[in-house]
Amino acid sequence: MHQPPQGPEGSSRIWSRPFLAIFALNFVLNMAQFMTNALVPKLAESFGASATIVGLVTGLFAATSLTVRPFVGAATFRFANHVLLAITAAIILGAFVCYGLADSIEMIVAGRLLHGFGMGFLAPVTLALASDALPESRMASGIGIFSLGQAIAMACGPGVGLVLLGAIGYGPTFLIGAGAMGVVGILSLFLRSTHTPPPIRQRMGWSSFIAREAIAPAVVVFFLGGAYSVVNSFVILYGESVGVAEIGLFFTAYALALLVSRPLTGRIADRFGVTAVIVPGALIYGLAFVLLSMARSLPDFLIAATVSAFGYGICQPAVQALSLMAVDRPRRGIAGNTNYMGLDLSYLVMPAAAGAVVSFTQAHGATAPDAYSLMFQIMIIPVGIGLLIFLLFARPSRIRRGGMEPTPPIEP
Repeated sequence: MHQPPQGPEGSSRIWSRPFLAIFALNFVLNMAQFMTNALVPKLAESFGASATIVGLVTGLFAATSLTVRPFVGAATFRFANHVLLAITAAIILGAFVCYGLADSIEMIVAGRLLHGFGMGFLAPVTLALASDALPESRMASGIGIFSLGQAIAMACGPGVGLVLLGAIGYGPTFLIGAGAMGVVGILSLFLRSTHTPPPIRQRMGWSSFIAREAIAPAVVVFFLGGAYSVVNSFVILYGESVGVAEIGLFFTAYALALLVSRPLTGRIADRFGVTAVIVPGALIYGLAFVLLSMARSLPDFLIAATVSAFGYGICQPAVQALSLMAVDRPRRGIAGNTNYMGLDLSYLVMPAAAGAVVSFTQAHGATAPDAYSLMFQIMIIPVGIGLLIFLLFARPSRIRRGGMEPTPPIEP
């Protein structure tokens, strides 16, 4: 009987020891991130920063991350990923120390720039390590499960950070995050990476920075992820404009729904291909924006969040898996980096464009709830564009390898 491709250790199991190790480290990394990121705007505000300055600090983070992306691909090709992860954790540790010792806005800005530099490396490196630990035949479900650590951290991290802030203050809370990064950095050195760096004299070209095979999936992520960046940026303001006090539960509902959606749809993608996940997922994602545009109460927002988890929540890891499977193992760090370049760019462009829509409609007499509602309706357009680009250019049959096509069922 034909057997599906096996993983690095000749096993078709997802929960191998290498995968469990990188999953645990990624969870700790994201807990520290969400725990501290929720406090940075409050810290800046405590120094008298205006809303404009707080927004600028956030923008600098994304800009720095995007700036470093072209070099990330080359670094993941040149160096072992577990070493890069240790270095990345050390950089973010330095950013957290800046936050913890900050006595001015300038110190926070310095920490934010350093943080963005580290984050530019973090996601592609952890994604490459996770893909190295997964069997080829279980890549889609494996990446979906891997991302659950981030989902759980998203649900718990901000609350933990706020509790610690109330108990011990800003400085100690940020330093706890720095300590977590130190532990991750040390343990990262004990991970295994299947990637063997090429000879140092090997000529570097564009293929060392960007994976051509992953460009189409990155464009899909630009549109799908950009639409969700608008949710991240404006759903709290939208909820407050309609009088929903507990709008923060939107993100909790989204994260909890991911615990169901990602393992389920990952299995579907493994067996029937990513097209069977991305196409219905994008359609459900569009429905989520329709529901969000009509939301006027907390239950409405929670329903929209849950639907979104079965939309963007399943499309994102499926497209990431497609990017990784489009290249050979040694270039998966470059492919993951290409994917995240699309995501970074979307986070810079889409919220600004969406905010312009809100400002324009309010300037012409619309109320705040109506302006936000129209904005979310318009976000259906990039979702549709992302789906169209996937169907035309990014399906598995249109990229170099066929690794994401349906595979035979795995024997127990």
